[in-house]
Amino acid sequence: MFDNLKNLANLPAMMAKAREMQDKMKAMQDELAQRQVSADAGAGAVTAIVNGRLELIALRIDKEKLVDPSDLEMIEDLTVSAVNAAHQKASEMMRAEMSKLASDMGLPPGMLPNS
Repeated sequence: MFDNLKNLANLPAMMAKAREMQDKMKAMQDELAQRQVSADAGAGAVTAIVNGRLELIALRIDKEKLVDPSDLEMIEDLTVSAVNAAHQKASEMMRAEMSKLASDMGLPPGMLPNS
């Protein structure tokens, strides 16, 4: 019973650590939102740019690189492929930053979401 009371004495320090972690996560999320990653499909025929919030920022289609610009199905497939690849890159960037934050705070791997 008294062991539990000892743990209560650590409560203010634990709460301060939790607040610090929240602040650092918020700052990291804000910083990641400003970062952008791009990925292409069809050897650069379609390029997708995504931010750290996984929002599609831009989509570029290079008409010079498309074999047949009238082939709508190919353009659609390349667009989906480029967007998925850009989302994957952004997710990997977020995971790496979360792992780094967890490590900097002395937390074991997997303690923060996406780490």
